[in-house]
Amino acid sequence: MYPKVGYDPLRDFVPIAMVSTIPNGLVIHPSVPAKSLRELVQLARAQPGKIAYGSGGVGSANHLAVELLQGTSKARFTHIPYKSAGFGLVGAMTGDVDMVVIVVASAAPYVKDGRMRGLAVFDTKRSASMPDVPTSAEAGFPQIQAVNWYGLLAPAGTPRPIIERLHAESVKVMAEPQTRERLRAQGGEPDSRAPEEFAAFMRAEHARWGKVIREAKIKAE
Repeated sequence: MYPKVGYDPLRDFVPIAMVSTIPNGLVIHPSVPAKSLRELVQLARAQPGKIAYGSGGVGSANHLAVELLQGTSKARFTHIPYKSAGFGLVGAMTGDVDMVVIVVASAAPYVKDGRMRGLAVFDTKRSASMPDVPTSAEAGFPQIQAVNWYGLLAPAGTPRPIIERLHAESVKVMAEPQTRERLRAQGGEPDSRAPEEFAAFMRAEHARWGKVIREAKIKAE
C-alpha cells in the first residue's frame, strides 16, 4: 500500500516475540435481513453494492477484511470510510451504513443488547467477548481470517542472545495473570510465539494482505 516506505518490514527487522492477537468480527444493523454470513453474501451478490459498510479509512484493517471477504465470496459491498473504526461502528448502529468489521470487544456490548447482530468472528476460534457468534469457518468461509496482531521486533543484526533473552522475558510477562486479564478485557488473547514462528507468521501475513491490496488496487490516502 505504501510503495516508497523506506524500509523492508521483513528484511530490516528481526522478530522477538508475538505477544497478542485481537480478532475482528462482522456485525450488521438488525434491519439487514441476514441471519448468517452466508445469507449476507447472498444478499450482496443479488444486489451488488446495495449493502454499505463502514471502516476506519482506506487501507484500515476493517477495510481490508471486507476486501478479503469480497475477493473470496464474489459479493460486492459499498465502502464508506470514516475517520476511525469507532465512527464506523456508530454509523452501523444508527443505520447510516449496514455493517462494519471491528474488534470484537468494541462490538460485543451492542450485539449483547440487540442493537447489532453478530454474524462472524474472523478467527480460527470463537471469541470470549462474543461466544455465541460463529467463527468464519463455522459460517462457511474458512479463508476469511482477519486478526489484529502485536509483537516485538528489533533491528536486523541484533545478536541472537539478546533476541533470546528478550523473548524469554516477554513470555514471562505475557504469562502473568494481570497481563492476561488486561488483554482479555480488551478482547485480546496473549501469545508467546517464538521468533522463528513469528517470522513465518509475518511472511504469511505480508503475502496474504499484499495480495488483497494489489487485487483491490488499494492506495494509501
